[in-house]
Amino acid sequence: MRRKPRDADYYRQQLLQGDRVALARAISAIENERADTRAVYQAIAGHANRAHVIGVTGAPGSGKSSLVNALIQEFRARGQKLGVVAVDPSSPFSGGAILGDRIRMSDHGADPGVFIRSLAARGHLGGLSRATARVVDVMDAAGMDIIIVETVGTGQSEVEVMEIAQSVVVVCAPGLGDEIQAVKAGILEIADILVVNKADLPDAERTARQLRDAAGLASSRDDKVPIVKTTAISSEGVAELMQYLDDRFAGFDEARRSDAALERMRKIVTGAASHRLSEWLQRLDTDEFDTICNSVLRGELDIDDAAIASARLALTIESEKD
Repeated sequence: MRRKPRDADYYRQQLLQGDRVALARAISAIENERADTRAVYQAIAGHANRAHVIGVTGAPGSGKSSLVNALIQEFRARGQKLGVVAVDPSSPFSGGAILGDRIRMSDHGADPGVFIRSLAARGHLGGLSRATARVVDVMDAAGMDIIIVETVGTGQSEVEVMEIAQSVVVVCAPGLGDEIQAVKAGILEIADILVVNKADLPDAERTARQLRDAAGLASSRDDKVPIVKTTAISSEGVAELMQYLDDRFAGFDEARRSDAALERMRKIVTGAASHRLSEWLQRLDTDEFDTICNSVLRGELDIDDAAIASARLALTIESEKD
């Protein structure tokens, strides 16, 4: 028997009170684009933009998950509630996340003050899932004080996280060539804090120096990006990292928070529009569309002009259906 979609009142009464079941249902609705999705959006309107959103990114093998685990432990020691969005590679068969929250960060699975959710990237570039920004807002509305977003960790395309996080932590590890890779990827430019994790390994100090030099070359900002050495397994250096995070968030006044919320909403609306237009274009099966494509094949129409014409055609067809 098919479940009846829950309405906005349900989510207002349950989700906004921090109910974990309602939170899980709301995230599933958004990720899978269920009938409940609109009700979730209606319920959380005006109830987000309060939490400190921290993005954790970097190359595979740098220890991002271990560092997030250590941060969870420290934030919980303060009594703060945490939401964690762990974006994972997608299974080529099911489309689901390969590395789920049951595998990593398992120490906190039973903690009622921690809600961890894995999202499958599903081929979305930028190191995030397409639903990530909206899931952050849902966790925010559910009363999370801190929301940590850990990217998929491709090492090359995680810059998208800067659009939804107030503080971006870029994690590197000694001996992996992360500092060179990061410069190529451009992620040093989005770093608010650089972390050399696994600092108990050889070359940690050398890596920190190289990152400091690379950050100076890559950044056009006036402020210096702090570099923190951590050993996540033993929590060494984590307190220093948290102090930098606290100081940064303390500098966010109401105007900066509003700007950050607007930037995240731009991301959400742009992503939704892009996804919807892509769906419409894939459904195009008309003589007009064939004419456009044949014009490109014959060299009569530029590909960019063809894209614009196709988008207009898809919008016209869909608007006529309403």
